[in-house]
Amino acid sequence: MGVRNSERRLGYRRLHVLLRREGYVVNHKRLFRLYREEKLAVQRRGGHKRAIGTRAPMLVPLAPNERWNLDFVSDQLTDGRRFRILTVVDDCTRENIALIADTSLPGLRVALELDRLVAARGKPKMIVSDNGTEFTSNAILHWADETRVGWHYIVPGKPIQNAFIKSFNGRLRDELLNETLFSSLHHARAARQLAARLQQKPPSPPPWMAHADRLQPSERTQSWIKLGGNVTS
Repeated sequence: MGVRNSERRLGYRRLHVLLRREGYVVNHKRLFRLYREEKLAVQRRGGHKRAIGTRAPMLVPLAPNERWNLDFVSDQLTDGRRFRILTVVDDCTRENIALIADTSLPGLRVALELDRLVAARGKPKMIVSDNGTEFTSNAILHWADETRVGWHYIVPGKPIQNAFIKSFNGRLRDELLNETLFSSLHHARAARQLAARLQQKPPSPPPWMAHADRLQPSERTQSWIKLGGNVTS
């Protein structure tokens, strides 16, 4: 039970996935029996968030599809029903690549939507998210394991590590959700087309992506260079 000793806050289902990942073939029922006999059940404790992914430092994305960012935004229909929007942003291009609206978006639904995105755009090297239950579910754990996509969970209580998508979500709420009364879920899904206007006003570029006009010297500087520094007016 070396895996259990190093992963003390994982249940037998997630341990089963980790054992399969390391090459061990064991029936989940037998694992559960051993899990109970060894009294390895996780004691519930409230108020503590936990993650199952890596928290290693994130590298700066230098190309599209190197890193995607996932988050949720919630809103309300005119009849009082709540709905959620799954937002997906490419951290390199700062492009919003998906907006999925529904009244329920569990981990299995998120995995299905990711499959559609991968089929259309290609597979990312890494996905970054918070520690929400949808992103830490067994469905997402299996999806990341099968697709070999690295899944990075931010440190709880530090949304600044999700800064790119938090910035987009703020603009989405300010420019679309707060300005529109959605009468139905169909209306909310149709309004995703309006979110394209957010792409027409791109955010500030990444530090490594300087604008060409910033690299060009001014006309006065060019004249100074040509005349050997003798410009006086």
